[in-house]
Amino acid sequence: MTPTQTQCRVADPASTTVVDGMEAYGPRVCDDMTVEVALAVMAGARVEYLTVCDGDDQSTGSITLARLAVLRASSTYTDRIRLRDVLGSRLRPVPVRG
Repeated sequence: MTPTQTQCRVADPASTTVVDGMEAYGPRVCDDMTVEVALAVMAGARVEYLTVCDGDDQSTGSITLARLAVLRASSTYTDRIRLRDVLGSRLRPVPVRG
């Protein structure tokens, strides 16, 4: 087995960044992360939103758990959708079956 070197980026809860008019204390994630992984990060960190960053670690926006849940429930969802794809799009409400 070949040892590999991993790089871990720890979110600093003391730092703040203004994203979309709100202060972001939550974990910072790369915009190439998939929605599935983002949901797992949110569940593990017990947060309602993530600060999304580009390749240069600059904040590009934030994404909420509610928005990702709506996307995941939609008929257009695939497991290949990245956060960068979600940030610039408007999500249609999911029709409620009754």
